[in-house]
Amino acid sequence: MTNEKQYENMEPREKFEALWLEAGLHKRPGADALLYDLEKRGFFDLPASIKHHSNHCGGLASHTVNVADAAMELCQTNHAFKDCDNNAVLVAALLHDICKVNKYHETAFHKYGYEDRGLLGHGEESVIMAQRFIKLTGKEIIAIRWHMGAYCGKESWDTLGTAYDRYPEVLCLHFADMIATHYDER
Repeated sequence: MTNEKQYENMEPREKFEALWLEAGLHKRPGADALLYDLEKRGFFDLPASIKHHSNHCGGLASHTVNVADAAMELCQTNHAFKDCDNNAVLVAALLHDICKVNKYHETAFHKYGYEDRGLLGHGEESVIMAQRFIKLTGKEIIAIRWHMGAYCGKESWDTLGTAYDRYPEVLCLHFADMIATHYDER
């Protein structure tokens, strides 16, 4: 991020929108429609999970900005990510979990249920959702697709290793997601 202090006192929605602008997403054709669709589906109100990290109203937006923060810090401070396309990492961080808007539903007493009817992983689903509205770069697609790391399943580990080797953005986003999930949001 260009000026971390400017985001210090923002609410998650406000920070998400500021990062959206910083990443230049607002300049891409279809971006306004994507942002509107996310808002309409509850992106800023839904939890990030039911039983784990950010399992509260607004948790999905909080988690997303936490991942973006961690990713940008990794890009700026860790030698392994010195060759990362920082903008691709930021875009991928902002979009990595957008498919969750299709999975959570409010139940009685303001609790949420989770229903996954898809046959794809949520990395793939998030790429597909985003690309219904905007064009993603190859690095953004690969980073979003593989952001779950080894949680993708043992049968995919060879391909995941190749993704890590070719695109430092993938490993950066995965680490940022784990830092946000298991450190920042515990």
